[in-house]
Amino acid sequence: MLTTEKFAGDKKVGLSLLGKWEKKFVDAYVGKIPKSIETYHLTLSTIVWCAFIVLFGYLAKYDVRWFWGTSIMIVLQYLTDLFDGAVGRYRNTGLIHWGYYMDHFLDYIFLCAVLIGYSFTFLDRFNTIFFILASYGAFMVNSYLSFSATNEFRIAYFKIGPTEIRLSFIITNILIIFSKDKVPLTSLLPIIFWLSMAGLTVVVYTTQKMMWKKDMENKKSLT
Repeated sequence: MLTTEKFAGDKKVGLSLLGKWEKKFVDAYVGKIPKSIETYHLTLSTIVWCAFIVLFGYLAKYDVRWFWGTSIMIVLQYLTDLFDGAVGRYRNTGLIHWGYYMDHFLDYIFLCAVLIGYSFTFLDRFNTIFFILASYGAFMVNSYLSFSATNEFRIAYFKIGPTEIRLSFIITNILIIFSKDKVPLTSLLPIIFWLSMAGLTVVVYTTQKMMWKKDMENKKSLT
């Protein structure tokens, strides 16, 4: 039987660059969410946003202005993702394990949807978007494995978290809309990939070093 006594999946360790302002925003408005909108409604709405992101990405192949629609969907996903857990805690809904599972599974689906949407526009003969998806996904895997070992859920690294990643997607959309014929965005994909791999290397090295230290401390306490 599941127990919530020691589970800390609903608590995040560390803040991103915008984390402090996000917390103030959530505290100010979480009580104003209509009672007819439940925490699970907010969580599952990511499925809708993802479907439209893929659709708009496909349509953007013919008219890049559809990326405005993609950006709106990213903002909506940000808002529902920001408030789903907060609403659950505020109302004591009790969906802690379900919320942890569905919220973060759908975060991955959201990432896939965004990159699939870009794949229709970027003429990427080396399939670099696939490798970017793999590297971004590895950050998520690292967070979940680290959490399972420490019961501390960290999603922001070097002050960069999901919010900053979403903002980078919106900036990318703006660049595509206004600079598609001026900026060789496809040529930037390898740079994005290698930067993400460099960051992943540092994160994994730091995480395993922290795990090693914990193991040695535990071993010392038992001898």
